[in-house]
Amino acid sequence: MATARQHLADLTQRFMTAFNDNDLEGVMAFFADDAVYDEFNGTRNHGTDAIRAAFVPQFSGRYGAMQFLDDDLFIDADTGKVMASWRCTLAVKGQPTSWRGLDLLHFQGDRLVRKLTYAKAKVPLFEDKASDTEP
Repeated sequence: MATARQHLADLTQRFMTAFNDNDLEGVMAFFADDAVYDEFNGTRNHGTDAIRAAFVPQFSGRYGAMQFLDDDLFIDADTGKVMASWRCTLAVKGQPTSWRGLDLLHFQGDRLVRKLTYAKAKVPLFEDKASDTEP
């Protein structure tokens, strides 16, 4: 039988795999109905409808192909909390780039009730495909 720590590590791995597979439905399956997602820019999304809407640009390809490369994982099995640090790779204006960040994930059982994202950048330099203007 898996320990609580192993279970949280597995949940986190499957959650990150869904991101890297560009599987919005797979990502959303982890969230509790009343979950909260705090974006790196301070925007807070309450509930799965708001969380889904926040993810649509990323999963629709607006920022190009993104991959989240695992860096480190800290797990507090007693509280159901995970800190996952990562490097996000993507192309900006055709040039490969990356930025570092981390997610604080709060699980209750198998459901994600809170996702707080922090980035090691002022603002990730995404390519705006809707416009040819400089950022």
